[in-house]
Amino acid sequence: MCGRYVVKNPVTKTNKLVKSAIQVEDTENYNAHPYQKLPVIKKYKNGNTLENLQWGLVPGWAKDKDFKALINARLETIDEKVSFKKLIKNNRCVAVADGFYEWKREEKEKTPHYFTREDTNTIYIAGIFENDQFCLITEDAKDNINEIHHRQPVILNQADINRYLNLELQGSAFLKERKIPNLIFHEVSKDVNKPTNNSASLIQKV
Repeated sequence: MCGRYVVKNPVTKTNKLVKSAIQVEDTENYNAHPYQKLPVIKKYKNGNTLENLQWGLVPGWAKDKDFKALINARLETIDEKVSFKKLIKNNRCVAVADGFYEWKREEKEKTPHYFTREDTNTIYIAGIFENDQFCLITEDAKDNINEIHHRQPVILNQADINRYLNLELQGSAFLKERKIPNLIFHEVSKDVNKPTNNSASLIQKV
């Protein structure tokens, strides 16, 4: 799964990709976590926009007030799940990030690691949305990532963004066929475990 990530200066990073940014500021968030409002790219008839949606999706059909918001959707089953199959067809978005965190579990201890693209480019994560909420799509971890965690976010290259947002294309099929970028990672402080901690020190190697 993907439960935390980093996003810095999203307006500047996407100014050539979107027509406008709606109530999004060029802030630095080193501990983006579920239930926060975070920047995503959405497509409209007159162009792409960058806007804040809440990370964590409660499907429209959920009547239980205690329904736990869904933060991740599995690419492998996204076309089958009642919560997601209409959204991957009609409601796609792309989250903007610099990197993300995963935890390596060893017996009873979990050690956080920070992941970035090997080429240092911005990370764009495929997502789905409903109303003002969004959910990230994940897939089986690749190669060396698997030694830390068995899942990873579905990362798009910048050139893939408009194709993914094009609803005339079958979303899940495109994601399964895309070129997957190489990632690198290093261990970081357990300070990231606390959502209220938010500073550049969180991504420093330990």
